[in-house]
Amino acid sequence: MDLTHRIRTSFDNQSMLATIGATLDFVSKGEVHIGAALAPHLLQQQGFAHGGLVFSLGDVAAGYAALSVQPDGAEVVTAELKINYLSPGTAPRLQARGRVLKPGRRLTVVASDVFGIAEDGSEKHIATLLGTMAVVPGERP
Repeated sequence: MDLTHRIRTSFDNQSMLATIGATLDFVSKGEVHIGAALAPHLLQQQGFAHGGLVFSLGDVAAGYAALSVQPDGAEVVTAELKINYLSPGTAPRLQARGRVLKPGRRLTVVASDVFGIAEDGSEKHIATLLGTMAVVPGERP
C-alpha cells in the first residue's frame, strides 16, 4: 500500500484528531508532520495552547513517523514519551514534526518538535518530545 495512503487511512480513523481539527501536513518514510489551528476551545486558562494539545500533536506525529517505517499490517502504540515545553504556544497554528531516530522490529525510538506558526510563516519552537513506540499487530480489539 502507498505510504501516504496508509498513514492517511489511519489518521482519518482517529476521532480525537477530528475533534482538535488536526491535519496531516507531510508524510515521508521516517518523518510525518501534523498541524492544527489554535482554536479557542484548545486553550488553557492563560490563553496559550493547552499542554495536552501540544503533547497530542507531538505524540501523533512521532507515532506516524514510527508507523511509516513498519511493514504493512503492523501498527504502533506509544510505549513512553517525554516532553519539554520550551515556550507558550500563542501562534494561530501549531505543527508537530515527528521523526524516527532508530527503527526497530519491536521498539522504535522517535522524536518530535512542535512549532507555533505565525501568519507571516515565522516559527517558534514550543516543545520537544522524545519517546519510544511499540510495534503491535494491526488487528483491532
